[in-house]
Amino acid sequence: MTRRMNPAKRRYTRRLAVSMAGYVITLFLAVTLFGRDGGVTGPLAWLLALLPGLCVASVFWAFGRLLVEETDEYQRMLLVKQSLVATGFTLTVATLWGFLEMFGLVPRVDVFYLVVLWYLGLGIGGCFTGSAGSCRGEGDAA
Repeated sequence: MTRRMNPAKRRYTRRLAVSMAGYVITLFLAVTLFGRDGGVTGPLAWLLALLPGLCVASVFWAFGRLLVEETDEYQRMLLVKQSLVATGFTLTVATLWGFLEMFGLVPRVDVFYLVVLWYLGLGIGGCFTGSAGSCRGEGDAA
């Protein structure tokens, strides 16, 4: 049985696609320009370094808009629970890794990978809360 995506999730998907396209484009641009001989310096360097991160910030904005625009209170509650699981998972892994790193047991990892952990946690949260039927192959995930 195929269900149509509700308007809030459709807008979220569109916003997410734009954010991720912006991320890929700005990251490619930054890596390319910084990789050249001499690279870039000054304010342009700061702007290029920050643009991919701002695109990632827009992903969180899109998720926040989904929470605001979702009209079904039960679905909204599931999304909130899912995001709480994702946040707890991310903070727990970051804390544990931080202590292992502090004592020289694991290598240093760039902190921008926390976003990847959060989205992994969002999937895990969907499995535990039942809001991402993809764990059982049913429903539509956030």
